[in-house]
Parts: sequence; C-alpha cells; structure tokens
Amino acid sequence: MTEAAPSLPRRVVVTGATGKLGRVVVAHLRERGVEVLAVDRVGGRDPRDVAGEFLLVDLTDYGQVVEAFTGGTDEHGGRVDAVVHLAAVPAPGLMSNASTFANNSAATYNVFAAARAAGIKRVVWASSETVLGLPFDTPPPYAPVDEEYAPRPESTYSLNKALEEEMARHFCRWDSDLVMVGLRFSNVMEVADYAAFPSFDADPALRRWNLWGYIDARDGAQAVERALVHDVPGADVFVIANADTVMSRSSASLMAEVYPGVPIRKELGEHETLLSIDKARRVLGYEPRHSWRDHVDGAASPRRA
Repeated sequence: MTEAAPSLPRRVVVTGATGKLGRVVVAHLRERGVEVLAVDRVGGRDPRDVAGEFLLVDLTDYGQVVEAFTGGTDEHGGRVDAVVHLAAVPAPGLMSNASTFANNSAATYNVFAAARAAGIKRVVWASSETVLGLPFDTPPPYAPVDEEYAPRPESTYSLNKALEEEMARHFCRWDSDLVMVGLRFSNVMEVADYAAFPSFDADPALRRWNLWGYIDARDGAQAVERALVHDVPGADVFVIANADTVMSRSSASLMAEVYPGVPIRKELGEHETLLSIDKARRVLGYEPRHSWRDHVDGAASPRRA
C-alpha cells in the first residue's frame, strides 16, 4: 500500500510576515487552508490594520516569542504545529554589522529555543544564498553551486546565516524528533521587479555577485510549503532559486566570460540556474513554476532544466 503524503500543519506561525517574501508565504499558506498566525515587528503598525490573524512580536525578546508560540496572548490561542521563520534584518549593509548580528542571531535563537520549549517539532527558516560565498569576489569552487561544500560567509549577515545552520544541527541533536529545514533563498523578486531584468544584459558584472540568480516570491512560498511537509527528522538545508537566471544570455557563456577558471560540473541548459536546485527537487519535490521571461515582452521562455 502506498503511504499517504504528509499533510500540511494545521496552525503555523510565520515570522517576518509583512516582508517581501513573508506576505506571499502567508497568503499562500492561507490559500492552502492553513491557519496562520502572522508575526512581525513593524514600528507604529496596529495589528488590526493587517488582514488575518496578526501579532506584533519583538523576536529578540524570548518571553514574547514563547508567549506567541504557546498561545498565551489574548485572542491568539491554539496549539502551534509549525514555525516558518523569515524575520531578519534582510541584507548586509542596512544596519551596522554589530546591530545586524545582534538582531538576527538573537531572533533566530529565540525562535528555535521557543519552538523547542513549546514542543513544536517542525521549523522552516530562511537561510540564505549568501552562505555559498556571495558576492563571489572569490570565485565559487564549481558551478552550479550546491549544498555539498562548507559555508563560505563573506559578510556579518552571511556569518549569522551560517551559524543558524550550525545551531539547527545542534537543536536536532538535542531533540531527535525535530525537523528543521533551512531554505537558502536567492534574491527575492516580485513581478513588478522584472521590468528591470533586460537591462542586466548590458553588463554581466551587475549580477555576478549571486551568479545571476533569483527567486520568484511565489516559488519561494511553494518551497516553504514543500518544507513544511518534509518529515525526515534532523536539520537539512536547500538552495532555493528559480530554474533560470536573470539574464538573456546563456549560462555557459556567462561563466566562460566572468569565471573562466571555474569548473562546470554538468551540461547546462541555455538559461539554467547556476544556483543548483537539484537537491530541493529531489528531496522536497520543489519545482519552480514562474519565470521573469513570462512577464517581459520579447523574452524567451526558459528551457526547463
């Protein structure tokens, strides 16, 4: 008899719920019938102004996180079955290095620890493509890059992401029933962003910093859904990008021009991503459904890898 596919958790907390990816994830999960408690810290915002169930939480305050995860806040009761942690200072250089590290490290530790204290056995969190060595001033060891080489953080933001991945491994060592999935998201894009993509062709160096990768927010939400039904205990990480690059030029020609000494480990499709999603496809069943080429007149549709 074929085993039934695991179902989505009934009630999920999503942190960073008002962010670029968070908004799409919350909407996507609610469309799938998941009861979502959206959590964020937005200065001056009244929770009553946000559609659906929403709670202002300072994730650097452990007590607030525990209260949110255990249903201790008035009008937000109910058992939480899983956590999707997307909240963070979202990129290097937005705050001082020390402030970025202090915020992001405390927030993620508190989320992981509060989930464990609350008996929540499933955590999905936003790691980052930056752990692969972005901005690739030092060329990558090979392409397409994947999860097989050790993290190479080149910024305080990325250092924190690498430490989060290590922290998750130890939380799962402490509790063998925990399922923790880190999604190394590429640069998140919405449809409105795609009008600028043809301009990248003039200079390949403009987007070399992440090997010309991106993730459509809708496909990012799909990856979160796939991760929420992943039921293998332990910590694991996955590169999450779209199937194609941001460029009209072929992926092979980009690598030959910009990184001529970097080994290419597979025959590349014309526009195939250089941030490998093979593991996410194989293990999570992730398959990108969107491309910028579908939204820009005259752009060639990608040849699916």
